Amino acid sequence: MSTATYAIRDTRTMLRRNLRHVLRYPSMTLLLIGMPVIFLLLFVYVFGGALGSGLDGMSGGLTGRAAYVNYIVPGILIFTLTGVVQGTSVSVAMDMTEGIVARFKTMSIFRASLLAGHVIATMIQALASLAVVVGLALAVGFRPHAGVAGWLGATGMLVLAALALTWLAVAAGMACKTVESASNVLMPLVLLPLLGSGFVPTASMPLVLRWFADYQPFTPIMETLRGLLTGTPIGHNAVIAVGWCVAIVIASYFWARALFNRDPSS
Repeated sequence: MSTATYAIRDTRTMLRRNLRHVLRYPSMTLLLIGMPVIFLLLFVYVFGGALGSGLDGMSGGLTGRAAYVNYIVPGILIFTLTGVVQGTSVSVAMDMTEGIVARFKTMSIFRASLLAGHVIATMIQALASLAVVVGLALAVGFRPHAGVAGWLGATGMLVLAALALTWLAVAAGMACKTVESASNVLMPLVLLPLLGSGFVPTASMPLVLRWFADYQPFTPIMETLRGLLTGTPIGHNAVIAVGWCVAIVIASYFWARALFNRDPSS
């Protein structure tokens, strides 16, 4: 049996293991999907009428709540991803602290399959969560203007962002000494869509906060999604967004690999 065959077989086994964990704890999955759903309904139906009035000229002629639904959806989609990867960080930390990783290292398995199983399982969970949120957004009034190319571009952007955040979560979970710390280490990611262009235009923010919002990683990602789905200008945001995602993937991958190969006694 070739090395590639071993790698695929062991990765499939680890993927099945992680998907079974997801099915075994459905409350965690419901919580991860429930938070962006609550945020979507809260901002659309409570704040949407007021906030939408400040989006004149930014939503294809729409006004009020209808304009705000189109504006907020990209931020909610990124918010969904940050919630999903928090669960990944906890899952990885559990493996690292309960001794199962040390046992796997003594077995004749493809070493990278453990990390690959976590990554692929999270990607499946993330894409399923995004599909649920998009479906609800359409139900509450989201009206994208994208054609086939726009939807494909937005899907590709979301997949790349999910991959970047997943590898970051895997590395962060491996770096944590306890499961409790892993549940909190990625909490700043949840705030970044709020401190970017996810819920209000950055032009409405004070100067210092606006500078941070414009240059943090999530803003170009959300602006790219907004442009692809609703037709707003994208400018250089797509290139910057892809650059951020690729950089996070590479840095997180090497960080995770270094942590996985470290001496357990260190």
